Amino acid sequence: MTPAQTPHERVALSMARQGMMNHLGVRLLTASEGQVILALPYSDKATQQQGGFHGGAIGALADIAGGYAALTVAPEGMEVVTVEYKINFLNSLQGGELRATGQVIKAGRRVIITSAEVAHIDGHGKSTPCAVMQQTLMPVPKTY
Repeated sequence: MTPAQTPHERVALSMARQGMMNHLGVRLLTASEGQVILALPYSDKATQQQGGFHGGAIGALADIAGGYAALTVAPEGMEVVTVEYKINFLNSLQGGELRATGQVIKAGRRVIITSAEVAHIDGHGKSTPCAVMQQTLMPVPKTY
């Protein structure tokens, strides 16, 4: 991160290059050092056959939220890639949107450990937990 580039700017610039996230309509809500919050609106692009949010969309949102939290602490000139994650799905609901909060647990030189919580926000603002994830990421040099 350059001195003039905030964590929010760094994440927003990277997110602009995320084809899948753009296709799904994911929005960056906040980004600060060690934490990122993303939102995914309900749409037919993100649902499974019963009309609820698809587990793949929930997992992708959690992965990206944790990954971008890691990016906020990665050294300048580095990106991050996911090495592995473990996710528990708690609910698959319809309507509203999903919000994923990614948080850095430990930032090392070789790996960064994050967690993410995904919640469903209904049309009245009620929040219901949907998934929890733990993730390991690795800093890698930018290639673009």
